[in-house]
Amino acid sequence: MSLINLLPQTIKEELRSKSLLKVISGLNNFDVQSVKTIVEAASLGGADLVDIACKPELVHLARQNSSLLVCVSSVVPQIFIDSVKAGASLIEIGNYDTFYEKGINFSEEKVLNLTKETKDLLPNVPLSVTVPHTMPIDKQVDLALKLAQEGVDIIQTEGGTSSSPYSSGIQGFFEKSVPTLAATYAINQEFKKQSVNIPIMSASGLSQVTCPLAISCGASAVGVGSAVNKLDDLISMIAVVRGLKESLKNSIIREKIS
Repeated sequence: MSLINLLPQTIKEELRSKSLLKVISGLNNFDVQSVKTIVEAASLGGADLVDIACKPELVHLARQNSSLLVCVSSVVPQIFIDSVKAGASLIEIGNYDTFYEKGINFSEEKVLNLTKETKDLLPNVPLSVTVPHTMPIDKQVDLALKLAQEGVDIIQTEGGTSSSPYSSGIQGFFEKSVPTLAATYAINQEFKKQSVNIPIMSASGLSQVTCPLAISCGASAVGVGSAVNKLDDLISMIAVVRGLKESLKNSIIREKIS
């Protein structure tokens, strides 16, 4: 049985309706004020959960400043334990961007080993795993299927850092989103063929313009980081989060009408 059932009813409903929004503060963002502001913006803007660095103090901070479900991200399974004790409801292997900047990549074997180790340590905590965008699409699909076999509860795609838009404005938004949208679509198509029923979260490089496309490609949720956390004031962050959530709701309405 999927551990998704352990999450709050509102989260399960948002996944079913394909309108769940996660705001990402950053795997290596341990700045207390920054995380506090991002959490407040996510909460006031209508997001469903916040994804923060894996540190118990930050989990306490997030829970004190919002009622949002807290996800913690890391690539070191052992440190999930204390953050779960502090109140994190979801754990994630991923948000690899800062490692790519250092020339560190994650192989299929590495991701699977991290997944198995995490499942051994915390078998009863819902687990999301990011499929590295540095792999060819067919290898991403293969890894997603293997992660499903390991009992992963959410598969997350990525790709923003591998995309270098040539254009500005709306066209640039589309160009930026292509890698994660392509991975989302490919994984979703194979999941359908194999009757795998695991939600896909499309993340990295998405915006208000392209979030609905992620849903059309098969995602049940979207994760957004830099579109929010790179802003320098709370009001702007709230406005962006509201716009993102509204774009997801509108995509549902359009789907029902069609």
